[in-house]
Amino acid sequence: MAKEKKPESARERTMSWIRSIAVALVLWFVLRTLLVGAFHITSGSMENALLIGDVLFVNKALYGAELPLINKRLPGFRGPRRRDIVVFESAEEPGLMVVKRLVGVPADTIEMRDNVVFVNGEQLEEPYVVRSDETMDPADPKMGWQRRYLVAQKAEGYRPTLKNWGPIVVPPDSFLAMGDNRDGSYDSRYWGFLGRDRIRGRAVIVYFSYDKNGILPLPILTAIRWRRLLHLLR
Repeated sequence: MAKEKKPESARERTMSWIRSIAVALVLWFVLRTLLVGAFHITSGSMENALLIGDVLFVNKALYGAELPLINKRLPGFRGPRRRDIVVFESAEEPGLMVVKRLVGVPADTIEMRDNVVFVNGEQLEEPYVVRSDETMDPADPKMGWQRRYLVAQKAEGYRPTLKNWGPIVVPPDSFLAMGDNRDGSYDSRYWGFLGRDRIRGRAVIVYFSYDKNGILPLPILTAIRWRRLLHLLR
């Protein structure tokens, strides 16, 4: 005759509950730290690929997730590529995460002519780019950092503008990142090259999107951009 199983005591039930919570927290930590993260879009610099109110899944493992505390990276599946939408830490505001698209990779010779990007002498196909109709294009002193990377042009007299600059060469372990909203983005054109060490992952999917100006009186329903849910990014 089978022996009847003794009911769990209150202490055993509590310990079982604590173990379950601990396992869940460890799994969440591993998932959040090493595999994927979330990013909330708060500016229009990447319109129309990304909209204010989009919430993204970021693939951290693709380029090699960074291990906390020891500042080491796990091996990645591949390196960052041109046209990848990446999330990275700002060089000007430590701790601030930013999202842009990679336009130039190491060793690229890159320039803009009349608001069109050329990489290694060929026009870069950018169907995702949004441009304004404004014709004003004054020189900007913030872009003076480009002088040390110039090729086929003397630094003396170089006057880069938002829509006309270069050609410059992207150094090793660096990238040039720009917003798709080309005339409304504060990006590499101003603050310089993006170091590989600051890239945290690639944005891969919009899993939620919310328009704070949704139609009243039911914004909880009407403000959700249903068509953008689970929208794959390219």
